[in-house]
Amino acid sequence: MKWIKFLMASYASLFLFSSSLMAVGVKNDPVEKKIDKLISRMTLEEKIGQMNQISSFESIETMGEFVKKGSIGSIINEIDPIKINTLQRIAVEESRLGIPLLIGRDVIHGFKTIFPIPLGQAATFDPELIKIGAHIAAVEASSVGIKWTFAPMVDIARDPRWGRIAEGFGEDPYLASVMATAMVKGFQGNGSNDPTSIAACPKHFVGYGAAEGGRDYNSTFLPERLLRNVYLPPFEASAKAGAYTFMTSFNDNDGVPSSGNEFILKQVLRKEWGFDGFVVSDWASIREMIAHGFAADEKEAALKAVNAGVNMEMVSMTYFNHLKELIKEGKVKQETIDDAVRNILRIKFRLGLFENPYVDVNQASVMYADTHLAAAKRTATESVILLKNDNQTLPLDENIKTIAVVGPMADAPYEQMGTWVFDGDKAFTKTPFNALKEKYGNKINIIFEPALAYSRDKNTAGIAKAVKVAEQADVVLAFVGEESILSGEAHCLADLNLQGSQSELIEAVAKTGKPVITVVMAGRPLTITKEAALSSAVLYSFHPGTMGGPAIVDLLFGEEVPSGKTPVTFPKTVGQIPIYYAHNSSGRPANGEETLIDDIPIEAGQTSLGNRSFYLDAGSEPLYPFGYGLSYTTFEYGNIKLSSSELKKNDILKVSFDLKNTGKYAATEVAQLYIQDKVGSVTRPVKELKRFTRVTLQPGEKRTVNFELPVEELAFWNIDMKKVVEPGDFNLWVGGNSCDGKEISFKVIE
Repeated sequence: MKWIKFLMASYASLFLFSSSLMAVGVKNDPVEKKIDKLISRMTLEEKIGQMNQISSFESIETMGEFVKKGSIGSIINEIDPIKINTLQRIAVEESRLGIPLLIGRDVIHGFKTIFPIPLGQAATFDPELIKIGAHIAAVEASSVGIKWTFAPMVDIARDPRWGRIAEGFGEDPYLASVMATAMVKGFQGNGSNDPTSIAACPKHFVGYGAAEGGRDYNSTFLPERLLRNVYLPPFEASAKAGAYTFMTSFNDNDGVPSSGNEFILKQVLRKEWGFDGFVVSDWASIREMIAHGFAADEKEAALKAVNAGVNMEMVSMTYFNHLKELIKEGKVKQETIDDAVRNILRIKFRLGLFENPYVDVNQASVMYADTHLAAAKRTATESVILLKNDNQTLPLDENIKTIAVVGPMADAPYEQMGTWVFDGDKAFTKTPFNALKEKYGNKINIIFEPALAYSRDKNTAGIAKAVKVAEQADVVLAFVGEESILSGEAHCLADLNLQGSQSELIEAVAKTGKPVITVVMAGRPLTITKEAALSSAVLYSFHPGTMGGPAIVDLLFGEEVPSGKTPVTFPKTVGQIPIYYAHNSSGRPANGEETLIDDIPIEAGQTSLGNRSFYLDAGSEPLYPFGYGLSYTTFEYGNIKLSSSELKKNDILKVSFDLKNTGKYAATEVAQLYIQDKVGSVTRPVKELKRFTRVTLQPGEKRTVNFELPVEELAFWNIDMKKVVEPGDFNLWVGGNSCDGKEISFKVIE
């Protein structure tokens, strides 16, 4: 861990953000003066050009002509540094005004060194590590000329059927806000003073994760109060962290597509949060407002988007084709164009592009550096969640004689990287099977029989072979899950069970009577109720990235102890969705005494089952709650104290408690603080995460842990649509997940 401390200390200075640059239109700001001077010299065509982003294509000559004319402000999907330098040279040295290009790329969870998918990173509950990972991604991407990434995705997602849940930080606004802040700061470093910094772009603004039915691109209906209390906070946190850009979402909310939503782009983002970067549309989302039925044609789509506050258009060219005419017709003001261009140029200055637009093509490669791989391994290790461990099946003893390795995900280097990986190379991926052979191949007899070629494989012929090797082994390691193609954009599922014949494989090897350790790699929570019951132990790793294999092996053998926690609720069955911990209080909540379907007497009375909120066939509880994760040791919480039982709105609530490692392994616990506002002007959630911290303890060690929570953070948007702290009674819990902890009460007074 010394290297991680070194990196954190080394990078600390990079994350000092200059607030003086964040003020819009500061008269004495030399950058703003440069921007104003530049705008005064620009033709209308050149201004519209800055608002136009294209995707790279083969003909550099054709692109170069557009660049020379000032018709392009940004290019995405170009990763060749020589080609980038050529285009930049045309922009800087041959165009009339010499404005550099902004080169963008989807660098979602790593560039070459691939970290766990963002949902897996959220499972670490370790924002400092996530910040380092984002910085490493920026170091690698910037080395080829990429200066802008379309990340982090900070959509709150409470429906795992939605494929893009993999790209975000889960269901909780507070956790997502903390992780978003870390990733923004990691990408952006120290701006123009840091040549490795790249612009962050929080997306998708806003509500995309609430798509109806978990189906991508679908409509949402989020009333303003729900929008403000749940879906906007991670975006606000990103803005406060200094995010340079924002991206609109594909969805409409209450009938208004985000790329044409003036309320969120002007009222919330600009006026309320003071954002001074620029807003880019998602891929062709402006033109897609025609398909939404929100615009009759491309011209109207451009009109609605630019007037709503979208500064740059991604690829669909409606601005390029129609803005000039719309200005002549008086439908778009010149001021609107100037403001958009000003926002774009401001970010180009902040990134240092005017001073240093070129890539050093002779620099030593930074890809897959040892420190990068070490950080990826550390993140993968902390992201793995121990969901079950009967009879201390894990960790494995190094003296074990024979291990059977089965399942399609044991040696699947491409699939292990997960969704939204454009530039990672599977040749550098270390799989669990290869890591196991490398580390223990000379000590342990390792028999490998995948049985299934890939996760969707329905051919059961290989299962008999897996059973034979299981019968020879002392323990079975079953690596299952889903291929990377099954999660991410437009990869939604109605069925969250294990695909193909994976469930049959686990059932078959379990019948041998040998302990089965199931390791799941996936882009979302899967409904593994049956498989968990058949397994002696379950590790959930999401898609762990380049170094996932060694991380998992270290966990299996106890060189590392699991510390990951679920960043999203795991349902028992799809029929429970949406299921999330911070649901509103209801008039008839389940109390655990309800009669379930198998226990209903024949001709039971209509009201005899318990008139409560539950499913007859699934109850009310999830398979695993939010914030859940076991360890190889046990932890004891005690002596919880509050600084006061009565607080005013400007006070700080101080919470202290003792945390003791009561087991045999040194380990890390993610201690979590939850709050409930018992009575409000509108119904409030049953619990809300407000603080968490990672605490590492030796066996038998006890430590006093402290949280500080300003009372102002108990504010919510009330019945009058005002963000206030309402006086009244509150409950508080400290524990290892959203279902644990002793309840303590306090009061907020006027």
